[in-house]
Amino acid sequence: MELRTLGRSGVRISRLGLGTMTWGRDTDEHEAADQLRSFLDAGGNFIDTAAIYGDGDAERVLGGFLGVMINRDDVVIATKAGIAIRNGERKIDNSRTSLLADLDRSLTRLGVDYVDLWQIHRWDDHTPLEETLSAMDFAVQSGKARHVGVSNFGGWQLARSVTLQNPIFGKSPIISTQNEYSLLNRNSEREVLPACNAMNIGFLAWSPLARGVLTGKYRNGTPSDSRGASPHFSSFIEPYLNNSAQRIVDAVMVAADGLGLSPLEVALSWVR
Repeated sequence: MELRTLGRSGVRISRLGLGTMTWGRDTDEHEAADQLRSFLDAGGNFIDTAAIYGDGDAERVLGGFLGVMINRDDVVIATKAGIAIRNGERKIDNSRTSLLADLDRSLTRLGVDYVDLWQIHRWDDHTPLEETLSAMDFAVQSGKARHVGVSNFGGWQLARSVTLQNPIFGKSPIISTQNEYSLLNRNSEREVLPACNAMNIGFLAWSPLARGVLTGKYRNGTPSDSRGASPHFSSFIEPYLNNSAQRIVDAVMVAADGLGLSPLEVALSWVR
């Protein structure tokens, strides 16, 4: 698999990354191991997880594979912080205290001394940006993160963060942003992608298959073994099951048939 440089860093990551959002919940350890093995055999090296995934279980599962299935130095591990479940509700908290506590817990679950990319999961309207960015600086300076990035930021939020983290001022530069991008969600084209191009920021597209919908698996209903049938993820899939999305899925199916490819290959090729 082709390797690419991530933003203005020296990090080389595979063109496709392995997401772990369902690990430890709808994807058990055996299934996760199979996914990881297939990914590694294909030449992949970039694995993305988050503290909130499975309430930490995704990181625990991944940590269990390190040193057993894979050597730590052979993969690029990215995780995210800033979202937590408190009193049964999901909260965004990008305060320095919360973020650094998240990072320490992530390292413990993963069983590592550092992550290659530490990302702020979402924008927080209630925490001063400077405080959030100070946590990024500490993470890099303390050796707990090699690089830092953001996730799900809007265009102006990304530009503001990158500007404040200019290495000219001794700051740890933001090297990437991770946003949803697919044939069914092209919102990043308005501001985020232009900002990335202008500021040389790496763009990590999450859910390039539109949460699985672009594979065509939902054309004739919701398969019982799909995320759409899962109590944890049905609401995550539902926005892409409307008539407008169906027309795009149908077009992908036609293109795939004409090209002799799978719908998955067509959808991924468009993003890449």
